[in-house]
Amino acid sequence: MTAGRFDLTGKTALLTGGSRGIGRGIALGLAEHGANVAIVYRSADDQAAQVVSAIQRMGRQAWSWREDLARTDRLGPLTDRVWQACGRIDILVNNAAISYLEAYDAITPEHWRQTLAVNLDAVFFLAQHVARKMVAARIKGRIINVSSTNGLVAEAGLAHYNASKGGLELLTRSLAIELGEYGITVNTIAPGLIDTEIHSGFELDPAFFEYAREHIPLEHRFGTVEECVGAAVFLASPAGSYVTGQHLVVDGGLICEQFPRLRFMKQGS
Repeated sequence: MTAGRFDLTGKTALLTGGSRGIGRGIALGLAEHGANVAIVYRSADDQAAQVVSAIQRMGRQAWSWREDLARTDRLGPLTDRVWQACGRIDILVNNAAISYLEAYDAITPEHWRQTLAVNLDAVFFLAQHVARKMVAARIKGRIINVSSTNGLVAEAGLAHYNASKGGLELLTRSLAIELGEYGITVNTIAPGLIDTEIHSGFELDPAFFEYAREHIPLEHRFGTVEECVGAAVFLASPAGSYVTGQHLVVDGGLICEQFPRLRFMKQGS
């Protein structure tokens, strides 16, 4: 494939959770390939401003909006403001997410509702509002939902997060079916263990991290934000135009293996 197959010049992307972590990486990656980018963030004003400045230094247009995505009643007006300011939305990346590490019997209704509201409800309603505008404007757009390997396999202590990401996977396929006739693709990126801030508040025995690395086949290491960006660029670009209703797993092979048998095998067997 030529570089032109990944060219996003003239496209405008709207990305949630764009001030840091994977969202920041994807925002910059889309801009590097030619897109103008609007980011939505919850509270990190300084970091959001830095992302906007970095995109503008590339010669692209950039915007930012501070919004609480759990307020689904505000997502319609938010979409209207973004569309008016940017002129169009060609690419929607639903990246924002929250998580709490807690046993099933410690999960409160508040944490359950917050997790589902941000990780699933906001994704659907923002996609609904943006897709309506894409259809009306006859834009063959791209919707990319940042899921997780937790949408495919479960982890202890994350029942609400697992449920939200599992729901997101089937939501993505449902939207792919309904929006396909309009030329709009809908896919997920499912990162595994990536070095970001989303797990920074988890109280875990330090031994967990070494244990986790042992079970990642690719060099026994966590992934980087930059290693998630290519998946988003591919799905947003002409190169991914016939891919829809799929998940692209970025996990270093973590969920490939049913049992970690390798270290128990005899040398050469």
